[in-house]
Amino acid sequence: MATIFSLPIFSEIVLPFLLVFTLIFAILEKTKILGDDKRQINAIVSLAVGLLLLVFEYPREIIGNLVPFLAVAAVVLLVFMLLYGFVGGTKEGNLPKGLKIALGIIIGVAVVVAVLWSADVWDVIYNFFSSGKWATEIWVNVIFIGIVIAAVAAVIASGKSK
Repeated sequence: MATIFSLPIFSEIVLPFLLVFTLIFAILEKTKILGDDKRQINAIVSLAVGLLLLVFEYPREIIGNLVPFLAVAAVVLLVFMLLYGFVGGTKEGNLPKGLKIALGIIIGVAVVVAVLWSADVWDVIYNFFSSGKWATEIWVNVIFIGIVIAAVAAVIASGKSK
């Protein structure tokens, strides 16, 4: 079923124009580069920049490639912040600082794994680390680096307690 949103004119012309027009207008309004209370001038400059975008194909392609990444990154950050908010959302929380950090790291790893799984990349990475040509050497190095990090953290923590 074709809708207006699936038409190329909408995704390649209308949406990039609206995005650029709105962003330029907001930047001009916030920074007041052209002066205070110059909404009409800011709108005309924003319109000109938005229309110039329509003339050149390459900038539209860049915007078309970046916006989906922005949307995915914003959703991933939202999921992480929501999950972390359950753990340590307030300063008056009962959890110790170290536990909040540890749970934040666990949540971060879980979000990364969830993104890899939802992007259908998890199986490739899992197979590489479990049965790949270099799997044994990679795990030996990961364990060694983990031991070194734990030892350095223990030394630093013991130095602070004195």
